[in-house]
Amino acid sequence: MGPAPARPPGPAPLLIACALGIERLALRTGDRSGAPGAMTVLRTGMGPRNAERAVSGALGTAPLRDAAVLATGFCAGLAPGMHPGDLVVAEETRDGRGSTPCTGTALLLDELVRALPGRTVHTGPLTGSDHVVRGPERGALLATGAIAVDMESAATLHSAARAGPRPVAAVRVVVDAPQHELVRMGTVRGGISAFRVLRALLPAFFEWHRSSLLPRR
Repeated sequence: MGPAPARPPGPAPLLIACALGIERLALRTGDRSGAPGAMTVLRTGMGPRNAERAVSGALGTAPLRDAAVLATGFCAGLAPGMHPGDLVVAEETRDGRGSTPCTGTALLLDELVRALPGRTVHTGPLTGSDHVVRGPERGALLATGAIAVDMESAATLHSAARAGPRPVAAVRVVVDAPQHELVRMGTVRGGISAFRVLRALLPAFFEWHRSSLLPRR
């Protein structure tokens, strides 16, 4: 008998990056029934430098080299009328190095509406910061066209794109908004609504992953 035929390569894995332990807990306890065969939830730590270091390190390993990357967790809304528990689907992420276009924004929007009927979903640019944004700075960022801000998404997607072509996206849950400003980071632990929303996002993430995979190199 001749050699067995080579098995076709499997689909690229999914890397979901978040900063906080409470975010990772929500993702790990969410509905994983539709999870792809290879999914990793990576806690990067807070801030753009930690996100860049963690994501670059993960994508430098063989199992995740071709992974699709999705940044998620909590964020601050910039636009009037945004409320804690609202969702933000980034069309692009921005920081001082420029912008990274997101993949499959329309698909993510449709899947999130299906997963969380009645939940408000905002789409637009998601900007990065190296600190918690407060007061007048919120208005200055809104004037640039951004609808929300967080400290890790832009660095996560920039690092992912720099490591090679792959689907990238960012979905965030608003915990801080113009009329609902976060007093301290510990307040997030009391954000039961935002925690539950984050737990419910996984099926939409899995559908995005299935629909936007790049071929293996």
